[in-house]
Amino acid sequence: MASILSLKKICKTYGENTKNPTQVLFDIDLEFEESSFNSIIGQSGSGKSTLLNIIGSLDRPTSGDILFKNNSLSKLNNTDLASFRNQSLGFIFQFHYLLPEFTALENVLMPYRISKQPITEEIIKRAEELLDIVDLGPFKNKLSTNLSGGQQQRVAIARSLINNPSIVLADEPTGNLDSNTTEKVYDLLREINKKFKTTFIVITHDRTVAEKTDRIIEIKDGKVYLDITK
Repeated sequence: MASILSLKKICKTYGENTKNPTQVLFDIDLEFEESSFNSIIGQSGSGKSTLLNIIGSLDRPTSGDILFKNNSLSKLNNTDLASFRNQSLGFIFQFHYLLPEFTALENVLMPYRISKQPITEEIIKRAEELLDIVDLGPFKNKLSTNLSGGQQQRVAIARSLINNPSIVLADEPTGNLDSNTTEKVYDLLREINKKFKTTFIVITHDRTVAEKTDRIIEIKDGKVYLDITK
C-alpha cells in the first residue's frame, strides 16, 4: 500500500529565542499508508498533541519535513497551507466546536463555506448523505444546541468529511462521551474508513480505544517509543 504521509526527522522546540527553550519532539520518523487506521497514544505532556498539530499543519516543525503524497509541506506558505488543510484534511476534536446558531446541516456545510465555494444542490445532497451515514438524517434541521453530546460529535464527524479529505485527524474524539457512545463513535469511524478508504490518525490516551485501531504508535518524552502494526 502506498504512503500518503511521511514525517522526516520532525523536531519541535518552543521558546527557541529564550534562555530556557523546551524541545518536545525529537527526530520523529513516521510513514502512514493510504486507507490505514492509526492511533497515537501517550501520557499528557508526551508530545502527541503537538505531533498531531504538526501533522495537521496547524503548527510548523522547528526542523524536519512532512511529505503529503510525496509533496513537501515545508515549501508552502500560510495561505497554501490553509488550502491544503481545507481540501485534504478533516479534523475531529474532543470538543465538537459546532456553531450553536446553526443547524446540523449548516454545521456540516461550514468547511465548504469557509473555502468560499458555492453551495450547490450537489453539495447539500452530499451533506445530507453524510448525516444519513452518521444516523442523523432526521435531525438535519435541528439546531446543534438541541442535540445530545453524542449526536453533536457525530455531526462533527460528518463535517470532517464534507470536503472528501484524504486524511482525518481526530484528537481525543470521544474524550467527553460515555463508554457506550464511545463504542458507537469508533464503530462509525471504522465504517467510514472502510467505505471511503479515508486514512485516520487518532490521538487518544485510552489504550482500550487504541486497541480498536490497526496500528498503535506510542509517543514517550517526544520520541516514538512503540510502533505496532497488527
